[in-house]
Amino acid sequence: EIHHKSRRFEKNYCYRLQVIGFHHIKLTMPSQKTFRTKRTLAKKQRQNRPLPHWIRLRTDNTVKYNMKRRSWRRTKLGL
Repeated sequence: EIHHKSRRFEKNYCYRLQVIGFHHIKLTMPSQKTFRTKRTLAKKQRQNRPLPHWIRLRTDNTVKYNMKRRSWRRTKLGL
């Protein structure tokens, strides 16, 4: 059993026992990101795109750009 000070460590990381050989067991982590984090990052990546050109034509240029556009350097997601 693994003990750590923070509860976040236990919640986000899932450890797996890997059998190497006869009587040898190694503790490994399957991945750095959890599936929930990966799904959130994928959604944010889809949202972070410029406005399609046909939207500008349809709205008679009242919608000119994506106001919720995010820069990776300026604004962090805080995951």
